[in-house]
Amino acid sequence: MNSYINRVADINKKLEKKSLFLFGPRQTGKSSYIKHQLSQPLLAWSLLDNELYRELSMRPSLLRNTLRAKGIKSGIVVIDEIQRLPDLLNEVHMLIEETDIHFLLTGSSARKLKKQGVNLLGGRAGRLDFHPLVWPEIKNTGRELESIFRTGMLPPSFTSDDSESFLSDYTGLYVREEIEAEREVRNLPPFWEFLRTVATTSGEIMNYENTARDVGISGVSVREWYNILADTLIGFEVPPFRKTRIRKPNASSKFYLFDVGVTRKLQGLSTIEESTAEFGRYFENYIAMEIRSALDYSGYNKEGLSYWHAQGGQEVDFIINEKTAVEVKAARHVSSRDLKGLKAIKEEGLMAEYILVCREGYPQLLDNGILILPYKDFLDKLWSGRFF
Repeated sequence: MNSYINRVADINKKLEKKSLFLFGPRQTGKSSYIKHQLSQPLLAWSLLDNELYRELSMRPSLLRNTLRAKGIKSGIVVIDEIQRLPDLLNEVHMLIEETDIHFLLTGSSARKLKKQGVNLLGGRAGRLDFHPLVWPEIKNTGRELESIFRTGMLPPSFTSDDSESFLSDYTGLYVREEIEAEREVRNLPPFWEFLRTVATTSGEIMNYENTARDVGISGVSVREWYNILADTLIGFEVPPFRKTRIRKPNASSKFYLFDVGVTRKLQGLSTIEESTAEFGRYFENYIAMEIRSALDYSGYNKEGLSYWHAQGGQEVDFIINEKTAVEVKAARHVSSRDLKGLKAIKEEGLMAEYILVCREGYPQLLDNGILILPYKDFLDKLWSGRFF
């Protein structure tokens, strides 16, 4: 049974200052958030309404005239799926200049807007990316990692009695519609093979040539398809941290899909068994999702998330705002081998904290200054802003 979960994103506070673009993959809960937590909008239009879409396509001034007829000169106005009608942004821009209206403009992708070079309101609107459910929203549900890896964090799946059916529909329908809407992938079967490959390699260092060979397409197409995943927020890139001096870093990025449940379904796995390599990969992917979302919702640049991989093989999974080094291990009992990457980057003396996130039962501060944190403790501290 589906039920609404209160979200931690504070859109109301942002809208008090100026208009806002709210982008997020489908089914992350943007519409439910607006219904349950947004201050009552004076007008709310969805461009999924085909009749309204046709009218606005022919007469963008309909927006201005409707607001004038209703006497709306200030307050909040919502336009959903704005990427369906980029030209409407010219009308929105003029209304922002002439009135005290703050617009909330939602959508699942900014790619079409950017590709068409349309008016993005000249800095008169902020941007927030809306993510699947995050730790502060679900911590009191008692869900453990195995359940999170099964359902993922998309609200309809997380709260459903039949998450498998939802995820099947999502990967087979929602993702297909999202990609087809971009109108840049003309041959879908290779793209589905590409998606499965990305799911299998989520969290690994990107290798365009290997992916192109596995899928049977050009390296140029692989690069563009990765860009489509990033622009539609279905995946995200984690760039390398390059400021170490003792050990030379590699220069390639890692890539993660945006939700562990979607990743599992695309990969064709029914379960993620504990003590397997896959469990460790999904654990890392989950922590990546949380760090990225926390950076975004806290107002920090999510590009503050990077990772470190030295050419000698030493690696640290995440660097947060060039301040905190985070290694992720699914182990219940940490060994000295698990600390190698943190010890190596600690020799550089660049970070304020060095954290090993794991499934130990208790936090521990080692003699060398490395802090071992059970993952729930880490997430509590992450969302409190401790590591920013």
